[in-house]
Amino acid sequence: MIVKSETGHFDRRQAKKIALSLGLPTAVLLLLGVFASCINKRQEQEATHATDSRRPKELDQMTNHLTTDNKIADIVNHPAFKGFGELLLPHDNNSRYYNTPLNQVGSLMPYHGHVEPIDVVNALNHMIDEVSDGHSIFYNFYSEQQKEKDGQKKNTGLFFFRGKPGSPFAIICPGGGFSYVGSLHEGFPLAQEISKKGYNAFVIRYRIGSGRLATEDLAAAIDFIFKNADGLDVGIKDYSVWGGSAGARMAGDIAMNGVSAYGGGNLPKPATAVIAYTGHSTYSSGFVPSFMTVAANDGIASIHAVEQRVQNLKDSGAEVEYKRYQTAGHGFGLGTGTDAEGWLNLAVQFWERHMGK
Repeated sequence: MIVKSETGHFDRRQAKKIALSLGLPTAVLLLLGVFASCINKRQEQEATHATDSRRPKELDQMTNHLTTDNKIADIVNHPAFKGFGELLLPHDNNSRYYNTPLNQVGSLMPYHGHVEPIDVVNALNHMIDEVSDGHSIFYNFYSEQQKEKDGQKKNTGLFFFRGKPGSPFAIICPGGGFSYVGSLHEGFPLAQEISKKGYNAFVIRYRIGSGRLATEDLAAAIDFIFKNADGLDVGIKDYSVWGGSAGARMAGDIAMNGVSAYGGGNLPKPATAVIAYTGHSTYSSGFVPSFMTVAANDGIASIHAVEQRVQNLKDSGAEVEYKRYQTAGHGFGLGTGTDAEGWLNLAVQFWERHMGK
């Protein structure tokens, strides 16, 4: 006779008590004890197996990579992006795109050309791997109080691509005409390549609708990185600002006027600015050294406006390296599959030449 405890396990003491009351011999008592022990052990193994069988499933969901066959909704709903998945996407409300397959991700970013779904997916999978390894990849640069006061600030944040600890950082401002933020194409893939080179890289998700507000967000983000540099393990000397199209306007504003002009702290200007395909025309002698690029067939940013700005900057005493492509169009991101492919390497080399100056 074996008796279960309140937990559902077999209880030796209870079995022994009953056996003694029945006058059973010692050998029987021993057999009962061994039998109870074996059953208890089996139950514990089954419970452990049940827990273990659940754990890989949960882990698989966290580590599952995306493919170009996945849909936009799979980005938002991926466990690795819980709490900020929507901010990976271009618009403040992306629900109308949820059923769009990732092989058509370019349809979310109409101002951008040569959007390569595989570049998008590779960058997202890098982020999934980082979360799976226990790293934080998303940071709020506004406090909850600030976001409550201005609801639009809820749609902001920084995505972090780690390089070597303590190395300088780049902060990337994707474009989108201030009507969307093209991080999927013009932010994350660039940040991944920069991090592969050992540098830390951030991609900013800024407020949509206003160039001024977007640049204020950039200033706040740079301020946040400086204040939290030790915890982030990034170097604050020789940082660079990068931008494409509308994002290049933001980078140019900081390059010319500094962080404090847009509400940030009294911080040094970046060591360099990387400014891609924008018709923005501002310049001054205080403009930081800049790498600028555009394609001759750009249908949005006039190559004549870009080249006039390059000349104006040079005439004012600012240092500029200019790279002109022929057929890459507007918003070419990494330039994969175009004559602009490899431009990022040139921009990083320009940045490196200005470190320590």
